[in-house]
Amino acid sequence: MELTYYSDFAVRLVNTEEPLRGRDTLTSVDAVRALFGASQQAARRAGEADVTRLRGVRARLRAVFAAAAEGDEVRAVDLLNALLLEYPASPQISGHDHLDDAGRPRWHLHLAEHPSSATAGYAATACMGLAFQLTELGVDRLGVCEADPCRNAYLDTSTNRSRRYCSDRCATRANVAAYRARKRRERALSGRTAEGSAASTATGDP
Repeated sequence: MELTYYSDFAVRLVNTEEPLRGRDTLTSVDAVRALFGASQQAARRAGEADVTRLRGVRARLRAVFAAAAEGDEVRAVDLLNALLLEYPASPQISGHDHLDDAGRPRWHLHLAEHPSSATAGYAATACMGLAFQLTELGVDRLGVCEADPCRNAYLDTSTNRSRRYCSDRCATRANVAAYRARKRRERALSGRTAEGSAASTATGDP
């Protein structure tokens, strides 16, 4: 499994909060366990303290995405490096469960689970995955949705690095809003032009 896969752990955690909408789904142990997906062993270690701890990690990961979206690559890297020092990962070679046609193992790296706490395990996985994403594909692949009031984090997998929104839904909403704003400006400009013409006619100006 490519380690960039684990970068989705960071996206999932960051997007448990919608700051501009005042929404937060990371409010219980069940919510923490849901973040782990199929990793049930790690999820079972979750406790009440992990809710608060993961919220702290979430804020710091959001800062990484925000710095990247603003084009501040050095700050994004510095913030992520600080997290990597605090939550170190343990890569291991695996392959016995993935055999090729000849029955040989398909060797690959994956991240070992951290037994200390659910937060340590999740944060290490999320940060290492994001680090591989950043170094392999570039800092500009980390983005924050430009559609108000979304601000979800996302990973840009487009071929031309042109993504600006976290989903098609947000892209459509933003395009509709831009269209309506453009029409309002056109109507306002048309209204001012009409008023100017009427004023010129009333004063007899050519």
